[in-house]
Amino acid sequence: MRPVRCSADSARRVIFTADDFGAALSVNEAVELAHRSGILSTASLIVGGPAASDAVARAKRMPNLRVGLHVVVTDGRPILDPSEIPDLVDREGRLSGRLLPAGFSYAVRPRVQRQLRAEIEAQFAAFAGTGLRLDHANGHNHLHVHPVVLGLILETGRRYGLRAVRIPYEPFGPSWRATRTAWAARVGYGIALRPIVAAMHARVRRAGLACNDYLFGIADTGRMTADLVLRLLEHLPPGVSEFHFHPATGPWPAMPAGAQPEAELSALTDEHVVQTLQDRGILSTTFNELAGV
Repeated sequence: MRPVRCSADSARRVIFTADDFGAALSVNEAVELAHRSGILSTASLIVGGPAASDAVARAKRMPNLRVGLHVVVTDGRPILDPSEIPDLVDREGRLSGRLLPAGFSYAVRPRVQRQLRAEIEAQFAAFAGTGLRLDHANGHNHLHVHPVVLGLILETGRRYGLRAVRIPYEPFGPSWRATRTAWAARVGYGIALRPIVAAMHARVRRAGLACNDYLFGIADTGRMTADLVLRLLEHLPPGVSEFHFHPATGPWPAMPAGAQPEAELSALTDEHVVQTLQDRGILSTTFNELAGV
């Protein structure tokens, strides 16, 4: 089983996205540099991030940067007071970083689902309060693959003008041919999870929303160097691919384990990457463009 592609033509298009916009000043600085001097077209904003206000101010100075909502329901700070969502937070008032127990709770506990609904609503409302145009939504740690989380994002997002959602599907073939590393992880993301992602894809499309076909960088989170990007572009399948990055101008507290944020920033401004896109006729796009707005 494979997800039905959003796009029917044979063109190759790429969305270049930076996640965790608003998580730290070093992240925000990198997003601005990569957009102004490189190929970054899109950023996903953590509205409860420590540097969210700075991120919003920068985004308003960059009208061509498309900004979406990075929905955080684990491993981060909530928008709501922890007392309002006691089953979602730990003793420090942070959203739990224990993904499997959290996912089980989301699936079977109505009380937890009500709190989850309230927090997701608060994050969409906070994004609307920035005055930025909503380009897309996705989940921190790709947790929007969870059917309850996805359903709440689709239901809530509709009221806030949501038109596109990220599909976190990294196809095994192109990913493996480009890297020849982390075989087990690529099998897991590209083959074992394919039925779950296919169901997710179908729900997004039934909701009338746009989406990408593929996402590169799942198995290489935080390590999307220029060399890797060039090899992925060489094996890029037809359709709409999203390349997601975690760039920063220096280390930041919550960056992914083993991340190379400065190398990822360099990849987004690398002249060889730019030239390869031109030589191969690969077009840059955004989620709003996919949605026709």
